[in-house]
Amino acid sequence: MPVGLPEFVENPENRCPVILLLDTSTSMSGEPIQELSRGVEVFKQDILKDSKAALSVEVAIVAFGPVRLVQDFVTIDQLTLPELVADGLTPIGEAINYALSMLASRKEVYKESGIQYYRPWIFLITDGAPTDDWKAAAEKIRVGEAARKFCFFAVGVEGADMKTLRQIAPSERPPLLLKGLDFSPMFVWLSASMKRVSSSKVGEALALPPVEWGQITT
Repeated sequence: MPVGLPEFVENPENRCPVILLLDTSTSMSGEPIQELSRGVEVFKQDILKDSKAALSVEVAIVAFGPVRLVQDFVTIDQLTLPELVADGLTPIGEAINYALSMLASRKEVYKESGIQYYRPWIFLITDGAPTDDWKAAAEKIRVGEAARKFCFFAVGVEGADMKTLRQIAPSERPPLLLKGLDFSPMFVWLSASMKRVSSSKVGEALALPPVEWGQITT
């Protein structure tokens, strides 16, 4: 087995990679982005309560727009969330492409280091409509989901273009509309899901906790 990077020598646990794709466009300014930041902190603190998940869950954060890396992949104890600043447009297509590229690179690192990993999650949160060409990115989501390369989730905050999100998200996992600005229950659900994943066997089918923080819209 390859020696791998120091982080894997010190912690050889299977990894649960999660990319948070966070809309930080101008429309998220004020209370929305403040509540979103609180939610991410709730996610971190809840994962830390589970020693197994704390060693396995790796989080990366990509903000848009403009698209920028806020936090590269780290285990949850190393996650530091800089202040999120609302600015710019909503380049969802570019953000998805960036996330997919990051994920492909991280998988290569795992393989080179002899680390097993669970099916990665990409978790998109937005309150708007894409301001760029998103259709090619949506096709990559469909293809990647079909090949079980990742799980893609889309969450719309009030004002989000749910019609377009339904075209981006896989048909078997339609986007959910968040209830108000209550991000914390959503991130607690995400944490609970990651705890289930990290305590399972790689490749094992899992039932996720019930969703009570959002609803499917038509």
